[in-house]
Formats: sequence, C-alpha cells, structure tokens
Amino acid sequence: MRSNYCGELNETFVGQQVELCGWVHRRRDHGGVIFLDVRDREGLAQVVFDPDTVEAFALAETVRNEFVVKVTGLVRPRPEGTSNSGLGTGAIEVLGKQLEILNAAATPPFQLDEHASVGEDIRLRYRYVDLRRPEMAERLRFRSKVTNTVRNFFDDNGFIDVETPLLTKATPEGARDYLVPSRTHPSRFFALPQSPQLFKQILMAAGMDRYYQIAKCFRDEDLRADRQPEFTQIDVETSFMDEEQIMTTMEGMISGVFKKHLGVELGEFPRMPFSEAMNRYGSDKPDLRIDLELVDIAELMKDVDFKVFSGPANDADSRVVALRVPGGAEISRKSIDEYTKYVSIYGARGLAWVKVNDRAAGLEGLQSPILKFMPDVVVEALLAKLGAETGDIIFFGADKAKVVNEAIGALRIKVAEDLGLVKDCWAPLWVVDFPMFETNSEGNLTSLHHPFTAPACSVSELKNSPATALSRAYDMVLNGTELGGGSIRINKPEMQQSVFEVLGIGEEEAQEKFGFLLDALSYGCPPHGGIAFGLDRLIMLMTGATSIRDVIAFPKTQSAACPLTEAPGEVSTKQLRELNIRLREQPKPEADA
Repeated sequence: MRSNYCGELNETFVGQQVELCGWVHRRRDHGGVIFLDVRDREGLAQVVFDPDTVEAFALAETVRNEFVVKVTGLVRPRPEGTSNSGLGTGAIEVLGKQLEILNAAATPPFQLDEHASVGEDIRLRYRYVDLRRPEMAERLRFRSKVTNTVRNFFDDNGFIDVETPLLTKATPEGARDYLVPSRTHPSRFFALPQSPQLFKQILMAAGMDRYYQIAKCFRDEDLRADRQPEFTQIDVETSFMDEEQIMTTMEGMISGVFKKHLGVELGEFPRMPFSEAMNRYGSDKPDLRIDLELVDIAELMKDVDFKVFSGPANDADSRVVALRVPGGAEISRKSIDEYTKYVSIYGARGLAWVKVNDRAAGLEGLQSPILKFMPDVVVEALLAKLGAETGDIIFFGADKAKVVNEAIGALRIKVAEDLGLVKDCWAPLWVVDFPMFETNSEGNLTSLHHPFTAPACSVSELKNSPATALSRAYDMVLNGTELGGGSIRINKPEMQQSVFEVLGIGEEEAQEKFGFLLDALSYGCPPHGGIAFGLDRLIMLMTGATSIRDVIAFPKTQSAACPLTEAPGEVSTKQLRELNIRLREQPKPEADA
C-alpha cells in the first residue's frame, strides 16, 4: 500500500512520487491550503493539499487527528524559510495528489503531545494510543535493536539459545510465586518461573556448555518503578568458566551494547567487595558518579554524653556515620526538615547535622543544635577526620547498621541530585564477595542471593561458620542501578545439601523440592556459573526513562493490574469446578445501623 515510510523521506526523494500510510498527527488550514502531518513508526512527513486537487482537498478538510490515511503525492523542497531543522524530514514536503481515509478515528482520550498531563491509568487504559507517541515508539524500537545486538553477541560467542518451561515447580527464590492450578492433576499447582535458574543449571549438567535466553519471568511482589510482576531478563549460564572469565565476557556484551547504540565507551569495570560498598556508600549498588561517602565515626562517639550517638557507637550491630556534603551549608532549614522526613521512610528516627559556616573560626564557625552535647575536642577531631571546609554541611546517621545504611545511603543520592553533585558520565562497577547468608527478622539465616550460589569455602568451613561465609557471587552495577546479578553455582550434591541444611531445609524437604537438581548434580555436573540481566531495567537506563513501565509495551500498574484488558478478571463457575477450586466468599459490608 505504500512506497516509503514517512520518516524516510529527505532531499534525495525530491521529484519522486511516493505513497505514504499512517496517522494524521496534526491538521492545519493556512490560507486555503491544508497541511497534514502524517506519522508512522519511522517519523513524520508534512503533506500539502492545494485547492487545485479538488477531490483530495475536500477530503482533507474532513480528516481529524489520528485518522488513518493513505497519501499519494510528489516530494518537493519546502519553500525558503519554512524548513524545520528539528525534524528529519524538515527540508521537504509532499504535494498531495490523492488522499484515502483508511479508517476514521474517534476523538482520542488525550492528545499525543499532551500526555504529560494525563494520568498513567489513562495512558495504560488506552495504551494503543500512548504507544503512538514518537517517544514511546522509539523506546520500543530501541529495545528491539538492543535485544538483537545481545542475541548476536551470544551467537557469535558460542552460546546456544534454549527455551525453558513457563509451567514449573515453586522454588524459594525470595518472592511469592504466581501459581497455576492443574486441571489434570487435582489440587496440584504449577508455578510460573521467577527465573530459569534450575533449568539452566540442568542444561549445564546436560553438556550444553553455554546457554542464553531472553526469558520471561514472574514474581508476585510489591511493585516499584523498576519492578513488574512479569519482566524480561537476559539469562546466561556457562560451564568451565570461573567468575573472572564470566565477568569479563559480560563486560564485553554490555560495553558492546552501549558502544553500538549510544556511542558510549564504558571503560574499566572496577571490582569492589560488598563490605566496602556498604561501608563507604551504604548500598550494594553504589552510584560512583557521586563522590560523597559515609565515614564511620563510632570511635569518636563512644564516650560522648549524647546517647543518640554513644548508644549505637557501643553496639556491635549498629553504626554511627557522617556524610560531608561540600557546599551544603547553603541548604535551608526547611530543606533539612524535608530530608529528615525523607530518611524516616527508611526507619531513621531523626537527622542530626552540623553546618560549617567558617572553618577558620573553629567552633564559633559551626552551626548545629547538637554541638552542646559533644566535647570540643571530639568536634575538632570529627572535623579533621572528615576534612571539613567552609561551606560544608555534615549529616549524621546513628542506629542499627541496616537502618543507617539504607537511610544515609539514600540521603547521599538525594542530596547529590538536589545540589547537582552527580557527574555526567557512566560509572560501571562489579560488586563481589557477597555474604552467603543474611539474618531475617526471625533470626534465621536466609540466602542473600539464592540457595544455589557456591560459597567461597569448603563444606566443613561452611558448616562451622555459616554466618561469616562469603559467596562466589557478583553483581554488575551502573550509575547506582543493578544491571545484573550472578554467581558460580554449586555443582556437587554434598555442598548443595550443606547449604540446604544451613537454611533449615531438611533432607526430605530438599528431595521433595529439589530432588531433580540433586540428581543432576550427582551424575557428573561440571563447574558452572552464570548471570541474569534485567532487560527492562537496562533499556530504562539507556533511554533515560524513569520507570520500566515506559519501556514495556503492555506493563501492569502498581497494583499488578492491566487497565487495557482489565486483567486479572473473574472466571466462570464451570472453569473453577474443572480446576477443583472453590472461592472463599468475601464478607459482605455491614448494613448501616
């Protein structure tokens, strides 16, 4: 039906007759001449209809925004002084000769150039209109190109693309499973995979050597800007490679993607132990574009009368830290109050601060409500330790280590963004040497990553001191965003059983849930490891979007619903009966007294 896409046209087409198909982006009537901006996925072309083409002109008068049309016309240069340098086709226009309305359109629920003032629920309800916006269409095209580059990289490096099942067995991977009832196996359920983890390990046991997949995964968890109930990951597993070899290979893949699609050289990927990342930045995914760091000051605060500081300073499970912000003395008291409210989200019970108005004036040049609680010698030692200078502000965190890390770590980023202290660059990083386990709220050990990660110690060392064991895990971080996480896996049944024991998974339970994996490990499973990258998160970062919902064609809302299809929906009684499911009756609202 068409000879060219609208966005393809340029000066080389002058004098040629073209046929274009697309949507009417805008119609303008100027002095007896009608201009139609016709849009397709490749861009926009200006079409001009003169009264001389009587039939086409009359039809052009009837079209409205978002009508689907076919245009036949002659490409010509735009009149002098009317070129649009901001448009790829801005040097030419099409003199319309014929116009066909392929489909009329009702008035759109929102104008495509006014989407910012429209609620996200409306955008998702009419997603087919929202996706017509050039910005959204370009993101999906960009995603397609990146995915193609990723596939080419793995194909060129000997990886095999293997699809793994979507109907599988529930596994403990940190989030709730989406369950699928089985009609043919009454009272039993499949689970949608949180990842292809076990299947890709079994593929290594099967001798596939190098596997990859652009995989759909599902997690029934609370949502945030970078979370969705269904998401896509670049899933990778290899045999006979150690962590350094895997990381180097993945650096090549990610660097190639950024070079090809953004023209960016990512450069070196430094390694940083988990403990160092937490101590310096309060985060296991630190943003290295920000120079601000957390500094431990517990030793200085152990003997002060200020119990807010001395209490945590003398508690092995707590931290007392300072965050020096250059130029922060200009921050208003109102802003400090807002920061105090902000850190309370992470459990902080307050936010102490000191402004260094004049370092040369000593203690007289400081401003803070907490100075009266600390000896002068401690304050001087603190300023020296931090390298404080005139114009700085110092924020403090004192609480359980988890609270301090999360609260002051988040404050570090927010203050840097507010004061323009985030450097304009890309800062990649590998975080390594993660603990094998962490302690949950019940005081039990749980896997920091997942229970199939190999520890960096022997079976006996793991059993003797599980709380201090490190893992062979590694996370790729870019600008404070975790792009992907992976590890060397356990490939021997004795070690896997030992990890299960630490986690409180007995032999019988392990056999019931993971018997197929343990069997695979016992039949000659090679050393192997892998990684998974969040494709949605990667595209979000590369396109500058603020939410992965803006780089997914049909995302869910914060409540895991789809406004477009109105899913999840009800099912018939017949369907429930076939699945041997009976719904619990919802309590009826009490009648008004």
